[in-house]
Amino acid sequence: MKLLPVLAAVLAMTSLTPAAHASAAECSLTTLPVSGPSGTATISGQLCKPVGKNPGAIQLLVHGGTYNRSYWDLPGVPESYSYQRDMAREGRATFAVDRLGTGASTHPPSLPLLISLEAQNLHEVVQHLRAGNVGGTAYRKVVIVGHSVGSGIVAMEAATYHDVDGVVLSGMTHMPAVPVLALGAALGLQPVFLDNLLAHLGSDPLYFTTRPGARAGLFYAMDDAEQLVVNADEATKDQLSVPGMGTVAVFGIVLPTTYGIDVPVFNAVGTNDVLFCGVLALRDCSNAQNLRAQEAPYYRPEAQLETYVLPGAGHSLALHRNAAAYRDATRAWLSSKFGM
Repeated sequence: MKLLPVLAAVLAMTSLTPAAHASAAECSLTTLPVSGPSGTATISGQLCKPVGKNPGAIQLLVHGGTYNRSYWDLPGVPESYSYQRDMAREGRATFAVDRLGTGASTHPPSLPLLISLEAQNLHEVVQHLRAGNVGGTAYRKVVIVGHSVGSGIVAMEAATYHDVDGVVLSGMTHMPAVPVLALGAALGLQPVFLDNLLAHLGSDPLYFTTRPGARAGLFYAMDDAEQLVVNADEATKDQLSVPGMGTVAVFGIVLPTTYGIDVPVFNAVGTNDVLFCGVLALRDCSNAQNLRAQEAPYYRPEAQLETYVLPGAGHSLALHRNAAAYRDATRAWLSSKFGM
C-alpha cells in the first residue's frame, strides 16, 4: 500500500515534465545583412522562442539609447527580469536586435546614423523575419516593440513602411521633460572615448554613453528597482550616436510621426519616468486613462490606441521589480488584437 503514494507522485512528475520543458526558452543569435551608410552592414539579434515550438508570430524588439539588445535579456540578474525568456515561457517568439553602432552589429561612423537609416534597417529586418531568414520560420505576423529612443525609431518605421501588424511603444510620450533631458545630457553623458568601460571601441567623438553611476537617476525609480539590476545595466551599457539621437527626438518623438501609423498601438510607461512624465513633460502618467487622453491626438483612429502605466517604475520599465505586470499587460494586448 505504501507504494501507491510514491507511484502517484512519480506519475504526477512525469505528466508535468513535458509541459515544463515545452514552456522553456530556446535562444540563438542571428546576423542579418542591412543597408549601412556606405554599403552593406550587418545587424545582430537574439531569437528566443519556446523549446520545440515555432509560433507563426513574433515581436521585433528595439532597444533605446546607451543600450543594446541586453535590455530585453539582461545577463547577471534573475531570469524573471528577461522580457525575451518570459515571453518564450508563455509560448511567444521574440527577436531582439542590436541597432547599428551597438552590440555585435556593424559600428559605422556616428554622423550618418539618422532616424531615416535606422527605420530602413528595421524595415529590412521585418522583411527578413517574414522571409524565414531568422530561425527558419516565415512569420505571418510581426509586431514591432520599441523602448525610449527605440520607440521613436519604431514609430518612424511603422509610419513609413506600413509593414508590421502592430506597434508597442514603451518609455516614450510625445512631450519629453526637456529640462530633465538637458540636465541629464549635460551631467549624465560623456564621449565614449572617455569612458573606461567602452573606450576600447575606438568610437568617434560623436558617440556618447552614460557617465558611471548616472543610469540609476536617469532610468530607474530606485524604490521599485534592485541595485543588482542597475549594476548589470551599467556593465552592459552601450553607445549612441548624438546626431542620430537628435533626429529621433525631433522626428520620432516630438513631431506627430505616429499619426502615420495605421495598425493597433500599445503605449506603456512607468508612472515615475522622469524623462517623459510629470509636470515638466506636461504628461500625467498616474493612470492609463489620463495618459491616453493626452496622447490620443497624435494617433489616427486606426491605431486604436491603448495605454498602460506601470506603478512606481521609472524610464526603463522592463527592468523594475514589478516588470512582470508590464509584460502581462503587453501579452493581454497582443492576445486581444492578434491572437498571439
